[in-house]
Amino acid sequence: MKQPEPVKIHQTVAILVDGNNIEISLHKLLGSDDIMLNFDTLIPELLDGRGLNRLIYFREGNSISSKLADRLHKHYYGSVVPCYKGADIPLSIKATQLAHKVDTIIILSGDADYVELVRHLKSEGVRVEIAAVEETTAQILIEEADYFTPITRNDCFVYKTNHSKR
Repeated sequence: MKQPEPVKIHQTVAILVDGNNIEISLHKLLGSDDIMLNFDTLIPELLDGRGLNRLIYFREGNSISSKLADRLHKHYYGSVVPCYKGADIPLSIKATQLAHKVDTIIILSGDADYVELVRHLKSEGVRVEIAAVEETTAQILIEEADYFTPITRNDCFVYKTNHSKR
């Protein structure tokens, strides 16, 4: 009997990162402020063979790493967007703008403030996935999403090693 052909999936994905939320969650999970997401392993895992349309890292504050911005652009044509206060409003606006351009939006945040955004995007026919630290993610956000990917210590790396001893 002939084996069926593998199913080819042609989805385009936008990944929108609430940088402050993810960073705080990682710091709580690992007990260190010197932790950063390892995009080189996390992005391919999240995409799982689908095409990346956009990668945008939203970050409140003035201390946005130019190295991060350069790396995201070089590897993923991604960008870093500075936010005046919190990322939830700029991220929500961008997600709404992208809803008709992509099949799936992956939001990296565990913040319950995104529940209404998730509901809206799904009503527009967009698949919505959440990737976040499970211990700090609102249960309602997990329940509303089409899929949830837990971010674990394996998705991180230490980016500072030159602290003086206390």
